[in-house]
Amino acid sequence: MILLTRLSGTVFVLNADLIERLDCTPDTVVTLVDGKKYVVAEGMTDVVEQVRAWRAGVVGLGPLTGPERPAPAPRSHLAAVAVHPARDGDG
Repeated sequence: MILLTRLSGTVFVLNADLIERLDCTPDTVVTLVDGKKYVVAEGMTDVVEQVRAWRAGVVGLGPLTGPERPAPAPRSHLAAVAVHPARDGDG
């Protein structure tokens, strides 16, 4: 989700996965996959950077801002088990 500003000054949150394209006419127009359009105060480059930063956090490159994520707790109940390949004649 990214924060954008309408030309009226109101801020809203947009699901970046729904963006189909960005146009500069000269205002930045965000077109969603369903055809809905938003005219926003942010420049095209700013919107692209927000989308890149949001996706970077989603795919695990880590949050670009905010508190650090705690390390996952070790799972001591899991143990390695040797797997032997099937031998000829075993069925």
